[in-house]
Amino acid sequence: MSTTGVPATVTAGGIGGSSPRASTVAGGSGGSSPQADTAPRPMRADAQRNYQRLLDAAVAVFAERGADDASLEEIARRAGVGIGTLYRHFPTRQALLEAVYRDQVEGMRAKADELLRSDSPGSALAEWLRALAAFSSTKKSLTSALLETLGKDSELLSACSAVIWGAADELLARAKEAGAVRPDADGRDLIRLVHAVNIAAQHTPTDPGQRDRLIGIILDGLKPQG
Repeated sequence: MSTTGVPATVTAGGIGGSSPRASTVAGGSGGSSPQADTAPRPMRADAQRNYQRLLDAAVAVFAERGADDASLEEIARRAGVGIGTLYRHFPTRQALLEAVYRDQVEGMRAKADELLRSDSPGSALAEWLRALAAFSSTKKSLTSALLETLGKDSELLSACSAVIWGAADELLARAKEAGAVRPDADGRDLIRLVHAVNIAAQHTPTDPGQRDRLIGIILDGLKPQG
């Protein structure tokens, strides 16, 4: 993950699959166990760095060129590794797409965990919704590519959606308790509204400030009435 690290709440084997950063060796003192023999071993520090560099480079290239047209060779070059290293971590383009999506969703969960410790629940919710809007605007081609290969009811996409919904619900509940938002606000509605904002922004690319203005209108509508 590029900035926030991997939260413990979503790394028990990763979202919809195993995550090298979350891998642990089972077993304890006094000998090995069947679990210890089959559990994935942690990656070396240099391999972990290369893995994360590849994910970060892929995010940038996907945002620029789209997930379908992005060159794996360019991703490896930007990450500062050889194409062989990329294929050792991600044997197929599909494996890379899924890992990038999972990593980005884990980043949103980590952002929520950080904001849940904020002294201002209303501001925390607003900051996370803005981060969600930015995330949604950059993952459009990635989501489309995954929908074509996995389908909307796939384990990965369903699990990732549950993580985003859970984060929104927790931040919203805390803001409600603090009296910072109207009591009838609904987390699913907020996510749908953010999605709608990004659709609108995609149709007016010459107005880069539109997304922030529309998110501001949503936040104003969240304020307690009366």
